Amino acid sequence: MVIRNIESIEKATKLTMVVFDKTGTLTIGRPEVVEIITYNLPRDEVLALAAAAEKRSEHPIARSILEAARKAGIEPPEPEDFTAILGQGVVAIISGRTVAVGNEKLMKGFEVNIVQAEKDVEKLREMGSTIVYVAVDGKLAGIVAVADKPRPHTREVVETLRRMGLRVAMLTGDNKVTAYAVAKQLGIDNVIAEANPEDKVDKIRELQRRGEVVAMIGDGINDAASLVQADVGIAMGRGTDIAKEAGDIILVRNDLRGVLVAIRAAKGIYKLIKLNLLWAFLYNVTLIPIAAGVLYTSYGIMLRPEFAAAAMALSSISVTLNTLLLGRGLVR
Repeated sequence: MVIRNIESIEKATKLTMVVFDKTGTLTIGRPEVVEIITYNLPRDEVLALAAAAEKRSEHPIARSILEAARKAGIEPPEPEDFTAILGQGVVAIISGRTVAVGNEKLMKGFEVNIVQAEKDVEKLREMGSTIVYVAVDGKLAGIVAVADKPRPHTREVVETLRRMGLRVAMLTGDNKVTAYAVAKQLGIDNVIAEANPEDKVDKIRELQRRGEVVAMIGDGINDAASLVQADVGIAMGRGTDIAKEAGDIILVRNDLRGVLVAIRAAKGIYKLIKLNLLWAFLYNVTLIPIAAGVLYTSYGIMLRPEFAAAAMALSSISVTLNTLLLGRGLVR
């Protein structure tokens, strides 16, 4: 764990809510294609076009579609043109055809009719799958259902945070049905869904306006702005560089239990700072007057130089011991 600024320590002691990004944070960030349903084109053709469109994307869902194509023995062609639309998906020109791969917002923007997929989409979302639409030349060609496994210990971390008196929320760009299905698996009641990167920042601000002191945990480019906006931004260690740069605290390992360690460590450090300040105050208030000879006239007591040096050393030793106790988890 790396704490990048001292202000985050004090803020972490006052937290009231912890907000988690979903993909790559609550989940392991390696989604897999679990279902492909086609409507107007053969399955392999839809998969090949979707994989070709996603070929230049770095999004985890893009990698899952490419992996599905590889397993099917499909070598997707190189796109002639490629555009990534933040929070929506990608658009590419493949063999002269316009292929749009993404969410409902992307389909709406390209005026693609997705009514025929509604029943299939609803069923898959209730199972916790993220739906990726594939449109070719303005017509719906199919849907790809993608699912991601929760990180180990996720539910345990959520329950522990609650016992610490903190509210827990999940913030995601996923559809509400999918988001609530995943949240239910993880024991999370507060869900903020269908939020693009700009919406995420606004949602954090909204929570802060309500009086919440918010910690945001994320790992991706889409989380960077909300990590900055939160009172305490916690970045996953294997996340993107921009997310780590935006975070106040970086978890070196991709283990969500590090969130608990970070909050407890912040409380311990803050307690230690106050304890050391109290010790320094008492030390100076008591010994400086004695060293100045206040008690010499009345009682003949004078602090000899070697004793003063020993007292100074004792002060330093107490600070060091307190720090070691914190490191061993004895200061909570």
